[in-house]
Amino acid sequence: MASVITLVTNFVSEKAKIGKNVRIWHFAYVGDNTEIGDNVKIGSLAHVDYNVKIGENTMIEGMVYIPPLSRIGKNVFIGPAAALTNDPYPASKKMIGVTIEDGAVIGSRAVIKAGVIVGKNSVVAMGAVVTKNVPPDTVVVGIPAKIKYSREEYDKKKKAWESS
Repeated sequence: MASVITLVTNFVSEKAKIGKNVRIWHFAYVGDNTEIGDNVKIGSLAHVDYNVKIGENTMIEGMVYIPPLSRIGKNVFIGPAAALTNDPYPASKKMIGVTIEDGAVIGSRAVIKAGVIVGKNSVVAMGAVVTKNVPPDTVVVGIPAKIKYSREEYDKKKKAWESS
């Protein structure tokens, strides 16, 4: 008896609301009742669970995990393999999502604890473990994440790097 192999490239729930010009790369998952705004890019192997909201012009790189109940703003960047959580006391019957406000940048392999709010235009450094709310316009680094400097200083460093 021959076996049949079925290759699934993506799963996007029929109950998800997908905006215009959304690009979802290979082997990604988008769950029920998720809303994705216009011009969003979701990388390969990303998992966007149910009841998630993602604002327009956001980029989610590969292998990112976004759990149920999370809220991602507009113009957000989430680097490869970042993990958001939604259960402060696993395995609990009560969950709370992560909120990432407009313009925030989340570095590769950052971990953000359930219930945390990453403020507008803030930056979470790669590998940081965020256990407390991040104020707007700040850069946090380390384990646990602590404020390092302002977004204004980050943007100056970025501009200097890009022009060198």
